[in-house]
Amino acid sequence: MVRAGFPAHITVLYPFLGESRFDDSAAGADGSATGTDGSRPESGGSRSKLGGPGAGSVHAELVGLFAAHAPFTLTFTRFRRYPGVLYLPPAPEAPLRALTEALTARWPEAVPYRGIFDPPLAPHLTLANHEGPDTYEAAYDALERELAPHLPLVSRVSSVDLLVTDGPGKGWREFRSYRLGGAGEDPA
Repeated sequence: MVRAGFPAHITVLYPFLGESRFDDSAAGADGSATGTDGSRPESGGSRSKLGGPGAGSVHAELVGLFAAHAPFTLTFTRFRRYPGVLYLPPAPEAPLRALTEALTARWPEAVPYRGIFDPPLAPHLTLANHEGPDTYEAAYDALERELAPHLPLVSRVSSVDLLVTDGPGKGWREFRSYRLGGAGEDPA
């Protein structure tokens, strides 16, 4: 199984906005924190500065958008599988779907998963993926047995992180964090 290189998360919207929406001070060391045009911001990492003519308004709009949604609690009680993916479905789904809907209403060019899933993927916490097609059932059965004693898992969601990648194979990092129901950005 493959480790993703970032914390467990539920994706609210992937991909998000491209690099042109943020200035160079918000980019990675090589100047490449991008989105739908190559590398991938994902709403759903932390504490860099946004700037430039349009970036401040994107940041301000994100602060306001997330502040308009109250924090919520998710419970994970069972395992589910997509082909090749072991995951936990959250309950309730409604607060997560509301965040996705708010983001896509404001930025309709940010189509969840580039529109490749029809119907769209349900909110989920991925536990494992990329196991070979001949071995994933046995591997996922073993992982379920190992993790089952830890269920139910309950998590309070009080912020949404914007995660970015600096390019293919370079992993993901937190870019900025936004409070739900709060007055703005989470402190660094």
